[in-house]
Amino acid sequence: MGMNIVCLDLEGVLVPEIWIAFAEASGIPELKRTTRDEPDYDKLMKWRIGILKEHGLGLKEIQETIAKIDPMPGAKEFLDELRSITQVIIISDTFTQFAGPLMKKLGWPTIFCNTLEVADNGEITGFKMRIENSKLTTVKALQSIGYDTIASGDSHNDLGMIKASKAGFLFRSTEQIKKDNPELPAYETYAELMDAIKKAL
Repeated sequence: MGMNIVCLDLEGVLVPEIWIAFAEASGIPELKRTTRDEPDYDKLMKWRIGILKEHGLGLKEIQETIAKIDPMPGAKEFLDELRSITQVIIISDTFTQFAGPLMKKLGWPTIFCNTLEVADNGEITGFKMRIENSKLTTVKALQSIGYDTIASGDSHNDLGMIKASKAGFLFRSTEQIKKDNPELPAYETYAELMDAIKKAL
């Protein structure tokens, strides 16, 4: 058994999509767009920040919504079991300011994510990506220090890390992404994903 590390996406895999929850809470349907709709994350985030500004909404309002979001049913149990048998890192394009309350509900797993730039008045003015192409770059960095990676996610921005890993799986992805990547096993339940990861370890 080699040195394995499991890399999981956060939103859509362990917790509901934060921006979709906020779109519903704020009544701004345009904010429902995610990386499933717009693969260019930079473009997507700049567009989101523009909409927030237009509506006078800031970090506080988003954090109030996040406080009400619970992990998907079974996510914490899945993560607890997985962490008892191997190392796990959550690699997400979300932001530290959003992830905190959700990490608490998941039992404080390790997460690598990005940072928002926030003005004193709470206005979100920009964002700082930890590194270019963060998921794939992180998986390659882990491999460079002697780990075999096993990766799973649901969106366009997860494909790089999934394909670069020793084993990789789509989880609760879209019909289109599944169709475009027929070589990738696709699962819908935590039990299926757990079995696939255990076989790959």
